[in-house]
Amino acid sequence: MLANQKHLFSLSDQTTYLNCAYMSPQLKTVEEAGIKALLRKNQPDTITASDFTEAPEVLKQGFSELIDNPNPEKIAIIPSVSYGIANVANNVKLNSGDEILVVSEQFPSNIYSWQNVAKKYKAHIKIVAPPKEFKGRGARWNKAILEAISSKTAVVAMAHLNWADGTLFDLQAIREKTTAVQALLIIDGTQSIGALPFSVKELQPDALICGGYKWLLGPYSLGVAYYGDTLLQGEPIEHGWLNRLHSENFTTLTQYQDAFQPGAARYSVGESSNFTLVPMLIKSIEQLIAWQPQQIQEYCKTLTEPAIGVLRNKGYLIEEEAYRSSHLFGIYMPEDKNIATIKEKLIANNIMVSYRGNAIRVSSHLYNDVEDFKRLVHAF
Repeated sequence: MLANQKHLFSLSDQTTYLNCAYMSPQLKTVEEAGIKALLRKNQPDTITASDFTEAPEVLKQGFSELIDNPNPEKIAIIPSVSYGIANVANNVKLNSGDEILVVSEQFPSNIYSWQNVAKKYKAHIKIVAPPKEFKGRGARWNKAILEAISSKTAVVAMAHLNWADGTLFDLQAIREKTTAVQALLIIDGTQSIGALPFSVKELQPDALICGGYKWLLGPYSLGVAYYGDTLLQGEPIEHGWLNRLHSENFTTLTQYQDAFQPGAARYSVGESSNFTLVPMLIKSIEQLIAWQPQQIQEYCKTLTEPAIGVLRNKGYLIEEEAYRSSHLFGIYMPEDKNIATIKEKLIANNIMVSYRGNAIRVSSHLYNDVEDFKRLVHAF
C-alpha cells in the first residue's frame, strides 16, 4: 500500500486539511512546473509554433491513460465543467416531452445547461431524490435512478458520486439502462476522477467532464473532457483557430478551413495551449498515474474506516461502505446533535471540511494520516 505523501505538498502542520473536494493542495512538482512555465514568457522568442500543440497532446495522452481511454483524440481541453457540459447541451436535439434525468442537488455546473435545453425543446427535467429514510439509502437511491430511466429519457446527466456525501452511483447499471432506451449518459467526474478508478473503455459514456483543481490536483481554470462517438461531429460553443484543420501550420492560417481537427479537438477552449496551466496539469496527472486511483482509495479506506466506525457508534449517519467512496464521505447529524456546535469545534481545532446541504463533507488524500482522523473524531 502507498505510504503517506504529505512531504510532496506544502500543507501547513497547523491545519488538518480534510477538504480536497473543495480544492486540492498543490504538489510541489506542480508548483515548480507552473513557475517554470510562467517565466518562459519573459523570453517569448523561446515559445515556438510547436508549443501550441505538443503540450496539449501530452495532456490528452496522460488523461487518457488515467481514465483508460484508448483514443486521446476524444479528449478536449476545457476551462470549466460548465463549458464542457455546454458543448454537450449544444448538440442535444430533443422532442417535446422528452426527459433529462438528474439527481437531487447535484452540482449546478451540470444543471443550468440542461435547464436551458429543457426550456428550448419543451422537455422536462426529472429529478431523482434520495430516500428520506437513511437505512439502505445508497442502494435505494440507485434503484430509484434505474427505475426513473424510461423510453422518455433522452439524457442522464449526473456525477459518479454525490458531491455532498460521496454516495456512489452504479454507472455500469445506469449505462446499460441508458443504452437500452437510447439515452445519452453525461458524467461529471470532477469529484471522482483521479481518486476513484474509472474506465472509459468499459463504461463507454457519451461524455465525461472533469474540472482539474480537485482530485486531478491541478490548477484552477483548466479541465479536461472525454467526448464519445455520438458527439464527435457536433457543433462547438466556441470557434477558435486552433480547433480547425491544419492550424498547426501558421503560414496557412488565413486559408480558412471548414473542417475541424480530428476527434474532440473541436470542443477545446480557445487558447487551450495555455503555456502556464497545461504543464501544471500534465505534472499532476503524471503523479496520479504513478500512484494509481485504486491505491489512493485503499489508502483513504485505511484512514477513514476506523473513524467512521467510531462516529456511527456515536449515532452519526454515514452511508454504507458498498455505496460510499473512500476519499469522500458525508456525516449527517442524529436528532440529538447540533451541526452548529460541531462546526464550532472543527473550526476551533483548525480542521478544514465542507458543509454541503445537511452533510458535513470529509474528503481525504495521501497527505492525510491517522492523526488527522483522530483529531476529527475528537472534535465530534
